[in-house]
Amino acid sequence: MTQFLSLLLNGISLGAIYALIALGFVVIFKASEVVSFTQGSLLLLGAYAIARLSDPLGFYLAALVGIAITALAAFVIERLIINRLRGAPVISLAIVTIGVDIILLTELIRRIGSDILNVPHPWGGDSVQIGDVGISENRLIAIIVAGLLIALFFLAFKFSSWGVAMRASAEDGETAALMGIRLGRVSALAWVVAGILTGVAALFLVGSPTPGVSPSAYTVALRAFPAAILGGLDSTGGALVGGLLIGVAESLAAGYQDDLLFLGRGFGDVVPYIVMIAVLLVRPSGLFGTRELTRV
Repeated sequence: MTQFLSLLLNGISLGAIYALIALGFVVIFKASEVVSFTQGSLLLLGAYAIARLSDPLGFYLAALVGIAITALAAFVIERLIINRLRGAPVISLAIVTIGVDIILLTELIRRIGSDILNVPHPWGGDSVQIGDVGISENRLIAIIVAGLLIALFFLAFKFSSWGVAMRASAEDGETAALMGIRLGRVSALAWVVAGILTGVAALFLVGSPTPGVSPSAYTVALRAFPAAILGGLDSTGGALVGGLLIGVAESLAAGYQDDLLFLGRGFGDVVPYIVMIAVLLVRPSGLFGTRELTRV
């Protein structure tokens, strides 16, 4: 029972990080109808910037600058590429983001090389005991920070003028534009918000129990994508639920891998995609996604 609770708590902490990244996918999709595959390289960019700047600037300032760099990179991608292709087919925009992702990822991998860059978190690799269950201090802080950020996002999404504008543009972009809502500004701010969320996720992802920054951090965003899909790509609440589901499922599969050897080693790495496919077979629009009805 202790092992199960430990895996569950660690799964929730991992799911909180996934939820931040998945929320970035959803925010971009709702604002610009683009399935952005740049989140993986932006995640690695944020982690790389924080690691490189920690020595000259100190951890806290490096973290702020690293998150700002990630947000700025997302903004530049939206302004220079996505905004210029507004109105292009959705599949074309998705392929463009894949191309941007590959270019940025290739350069980051070249810079990182085979090294594992250390990020000197002040809390280090310390762990916290909650009853008989242990969790790294880094992951516990990640749960708290992610919870606060997600709550702040939902408040802004519901009550701020940007949130109202984004909901209106997601509902009917043409009508929103006729009502005076500047769709380009809404899209740009959505990409910035997604960049900030991804940068924060990168900050905690490269801490304990992860040894540091390596190109493998890129794959985390790939596992967060199923979280956004199974929750519903147009549902902000679905991103949170999907992230937690994927995190818990992956943690449990990794913890009980000895009992799942008949499924092959490394089964935990494909669990996010198996869960996604299982959910989509039952609900093609995701758990909380909007069903599109077509009259024929």
